[in-house]
Amino acid sequence: MIENYFYWISTALLCLLYVASAVMYITKSSWVRQALADLGYPEYLVPILIAVKLLAVAAILSRVNVQLSDLAYAGMFFHLLLAASAHVNVRKASAAAPAAVGLVLLIASFVTQNAARDIPSPNIPTAAAKQPKLN
Repeated sequence: MIENYFYWISTALLCLLYVASAVMYITKSSWVRQALADLGYPEYLVPILIAVKLLAVAAILSRVNVQLSDLAYAGMFFHLLLAASAHVNVRKASAAAPAAVGLVLLIASFVTQNAARDIPSPNIPTAAAKQPKLN
């Protein structure tokens, strides 16, 4: 039961982080383009990132397909890892804090999803699979 709450709280906060980021990309477009340029990324990535962030949230929350949901988790994982790395590489480690928080929320959401969802993800080992078999 506690895993169910843990899943929904971490998933809601993760999705809120991604939606807020996408909204900021839309409302503060020039600032975001400059921030990405400071990190060494081209500005044409802004609309792509907006779409990908919103689609990842939709895939995780709707869970139309378990494989698609797990792919969205993987995409978010690499995005957050690369975002944190980009900030650290330009010597702005404090700016990597949202990505670090996002990584913690993402891992918590991914690991606890089988406790809260009807269709389990095959990519998460279950407790029964971890126990040694006795002959």
